[in-house]
Amino acid sequence: MRSTCVLAPQRLEPGDRVRFVSPASTPDRECVQRGEQLLTGWGLSVEIGEHVFDRFGHYLAGRDEDRLSDINEALRDPGVRAIFVTAGGKGAYRIANGLDFAAARRNPKPVVGLSETTILHMALWLNCLLVGFHGPHVSWNDDWYGPQVADSLRRALMDPESVTIRQDPRELTAKVLVEGVATGVLMGGNLDMIATSVGWACPSFDGAILFIEDVDKQIGRLDRALTQLLRSGLLDGVKGVAVGQFIRCAEEKPDKWSIVDVLYDRLSPLGVPVLGGLPIGHGSQTPTVPLGARATLDTGRLTLTVEPGVS
Repeated sequence: MRSTCVLAPQRLEPGDRVRFVSPASTPDRECVQRGEQLLTGWGLSVEIGEHVFDRFGHYLAGRDEDRLSDINEALRDPGVRAIFVTAGGKGAYRIANGLDFAAARRNPKPVVGLSETTILHMALWLNCLLVGFHGPHVSWNDDWYGPQVADSLRRALMDPESVTIRQDPRELTAKVLVEGVATGVLMGGNLDMIATSVGWACPSFDGAILFIEDVDKQIGRLDRALTQLLRSGLLDGVKGVAVGQFIRCAEEKPDKWSIVDVLYDRLSPLGVPVLGGLPIGHGSQTPTVPLGARATLDTGRLTLTVEPGVS
C-alpha cells in the first residue's frame, strides 16, 4: 500500500448539495424518493442524476456512457459534496475504469454504497487514495433499513467519530476466528467485486485490514474469489481480515464444506488475525463504515474499531 497522503473528504453540513447516481442496476423510484426525504430531513439538498432511472437491457440503469457521465459530473461539480449510490445489482464493473480520477483528487468527496459499489471504492483508492464509505443504498426501504442504519449513515458523514462493530454470534461466519490484534487501513467490501477488480482496479492490501462480505454465492465461486486474491499476491503483507456477513452463502450442511470451512482453509495460512461474525454487509442493520480509514481488529474483544473517514 502506498505511503502517500490519504484523501479524507470533508464532513457534510446542512445545506450541502449531494447527488444520487445509479452506476449499476435501476432502483425503485418510490424507494429513491424515500431516500431523498431521509437526507433532506438532515438538511442536505438532494439532486438526482439525469440517468438514475434509465434502463438498458434488463439489469443496467442505462447505457455505460450515461451511467458513467452521471458519476463523473458529480465528481467534477465542486458544489456536490457527496455521491450516494441508489442500488446495487450489476454493471458498476463496466465503468469503474472510466471514473474521472483527476476530478476526484481535486475535490475529494464521499462516495457511499456497498455491493457493486465496492469496485468503485477499489478504483478510487487505487488511483486517488480516496476514502469511501461502505454504507446503505439510498433506494431506501424503511421495512429493511431502520432508524439505526439511518443514524449510522448520518453520523459517519456529518458527525463523525470512531465506530466499533462487535461480533454477532448469530452470524454464520462468527465461527471463523484466528486470534490476534491488527491495525491498518480498512479496505475491501464485497468479495465478488474485489475479485473482479484484480488486475485492473484492485490495489494491494499490503499493510491493510481486508474486509470481506457477500450474498447469494455458491461455495465454488467464493473459493475461486479467495484463491484469486491469494494467487495474485495482493494479500501479501495484509495485517488482518475482518469477515462480515455471508448471507445465503454455502450454509452448513452435513458432509459438505460451508463458507466457514472455505474461509478457514483460505485465510488461516496467512498467519494474521481473522475475525468473523461482524454484522456488516447485505443485512438489514448494516452500519456505515469508512474504507481507507485506520482500523483495529481485536479478536480478544471480538471487535473492529474504525476511525472517522471524514475530516
